[in-house]
Amino acid sequence: MAQGYRDFAQFLAEHFDCKMQKIAVNAGFTCPNRDGSKGRGGCTYCNNQTFNPAYCSPSQSITEQLEEGKRFFGKKYPDMRYLAYFQAYTNTHGDIDRIMEMYREALAVDKVDGIIIGTRPDCMPQELLDKLAELHKSHWVMIEYGAETSHNSTLDFINRCHSWEDTVDAVLRTHGVGIPCGLHFILGLPGENDEMIIDTIKKTSQLPLDTIKLHQLQLVRGTRMAKDVEDGFYDVTHFTVDEYIALCCKIIQHTAPTIAIERFVSQSPDNLLISPRWGLKNYEFTNLLNNTIKKTEIKQGELLNS
Repeated sequence: MAQGYRDFAQFLAEHFDCKMQKIAVNAGFTCPNRDGSKGRGGCTYCNNQTFNPAYCSPSQSITEQLEEGKRFFGKKYPDMRYLAYFQAYTNTHGDIDRIMEMYREALAVDKVDGIIIGTRPDCMPQELLDKLAELHKSHWVMIEYGAETSHNSTLDFINRCHSWEDTVDAVLRTHGVGIPCGLHFILGLPGENDEMIIDTIKKTSQLPLDTIKLHQLQLVRGTRMAKDVEDGFYDVTHFTVDEYIALCCKIIQHTAPTIAIERFVSQSPDNLLISPRWGLKNYEFTNLLNNTIKKTEIKQGELLNS
């Protein structure tokens, strides 16, 4: 268990009586911000290659991807149980009946006890949400919405093609049908300073949320943002490790104690990452953060109302 904040392991332990591992699934979805439904070109920072593990390919069936993931993790933890994590692109964008078939296929795999669905807050039709609520009665379901920030000016700038109001609506509707819900945020988006980031966290803490997932903005090759920065149109925040740890500590202090913080960092493949290049594994950064929390004795939510 993490020191000073509620972590994702603690959240899962309240739902499952054994250790759980997420297995990422690429079900071949696209994104409404790429196929013209909402926009073209995608979000300016996005290169989907940065978060698909090697076993996760739409050329394989969902069952095959999960079985390969189980073999990967099962070598070290033979008694592990699993959650199928529909991660790549927008996993609620398409024909609802076909989407539900994909979820049921994942849940039919041995040792898979639930699903986590990554999607956009403007891509959760009520019909699908109601079907997921019915599925949740027999199988554990969680939805993770990519919010990225609460500031609409930033969302417009990064070509996100949805608003903070869309995020609030999705969270309230998801909570209303009884499904656990999380939000994903990127820290250091163009034009945002620490004060704006903390404002997002304060707004988030007013919502009926179960989890948040955070990571530093990564400038990645092959993205429009990387090209714009290279061409000098604007710059982005290049956090040092110490600066980012200080920001994470502030975030912990302003996050409602009921919300689990799943992660603080992410690491793109070395051949794609431009900056920040810290030379740290995710767990190494988390250890440094936890050491700082222990030294400073900060507590989650202690500055929430300040």
